[in-house]
Amino acid sequence: MSLAFLGESRFFHIMRWNMVLVVALRVAIVGATEPTDVSSTLEKIRDEFDVPALAAAAFDEGELVAIGSNGVRSTKLSREVTDDDLWVISSCTKSITASLAAMLVEDGAIRWTSTIAEIFPELRDDIEPSWQDVSLEQLLVHRGGAPHNPPADLLAKAEARKGTPSEQRFDFVKGLLSREPSAEPGSKWIYSDSGYSIAGAMLERVGKKPFEDLLRNRVFIPLGLRSAGFGPPATPGMVDQPLGHRGYEAPFKPVASGPSADYPPTFAPAATVHMNIADFARYANWHVQGDRGKAPLLHASSFKKLHTPPEGQDYAMGWAVTTRKWAGGTALMHSGENTNSYAVMWLSPTENTCFVATCNADCADAATACDAAITMLINRF
Repeated sequence: MSLAFLGESRFFHIMRWNMVLVVALRVAIVGATEPTDVSSTLEKIRDEFDVPALAAAAFDEGELVAIGSNGVRSTKLSREVTDDDLWVISSCTKSITASLAAMLVEDGAIRWTSTIAEIFPELRDDIEPSWQDVSLEQLLVHRGGAPHNPPADLLAKAEARKGTPSEQRFDFVKGLLSREPSAEPGSKWIYSDSGYSIAGAMLERVGKKPFEDLLRNRVFIPLGLRSAGFGPPATPGMVDQPLGHRGYEAPFKPVASGPSADYPPTFAPAATVHMNIADFARYANWHVQGDRGKAPLLHASSFKKLHTPPEGQDYAMGWAVTTRKWAGGTALMHSGENTNSYAVMWLSPTENTCFVATCNADCADAATACDAAITMLINRF
């Protein structure tokens, strides 16, 4: 159709509306305003606590309102971090595993009360009797009797990384269950990566796929967490992502990229997820919206279950539950470290806001620097 046939005024009317639609679509995709860049403020915090790099982000009212990063990927090289860089979130992984568990419960594939013996009937004659009736829920709230530190021989075997991740996990779980629990199940709270390894093995058994695939297909992809993955984010032998730094080494020395830079796959359900800072905040915001009954993938009742600690305990399923004035009451949080990286997230469902921060070092100053970044975000947004 020619311009002459349309008439000049009608042509420009159509073009004008096309431009309006494009702008409207662009606003719908990226939000009404671009997030505030807080990199310069993070630089001041990083300098104060002398850590290699920091990244932080905030969501408010369901929108990314702040993001920033500052510092270097490695203290041996002057390659600066970016907002797209990948950060190990360590034990913040636990809430993701618990979220997957809730999805499989909603599917009817497993129950919160499903026991180890039910899920692994072939192990009934090999495991210590005390483990038989330990439930999925008990493992996720750290009351299953699993040890705080894994047995040294089983840890050494896990670090050898022989077999597929699923085979490594099952081998570890089988070995652990052949020994007495650290406490009578249900009697005591013991923070345990090993307990989450058992839970992860249970989920991949009923989900009929490797744990990593379940998390990708059920959580990462549906939530648009395109940067999420497992293990050390940097390519072995390269500095294409932030390298971790052990805080007890002064000055900071980067940990060489490669499999040994993070926990072995046996502990993926507890601690080995990585993602960029925006996706970390996006994941946290999903839980904020879920608590408010406005999130996809899970029913509001499931989010309530995930966020509610057992009586007499302040730890729910992958979440520490506390109160803060800025949060208007209840706040959810979790932190994580793997001896060379640190991450933390704080959520307020009441205020419809959340804050995350990460550092490529693990020491008291790294934790304090991340806390300072969170405090800055709370005060500004």
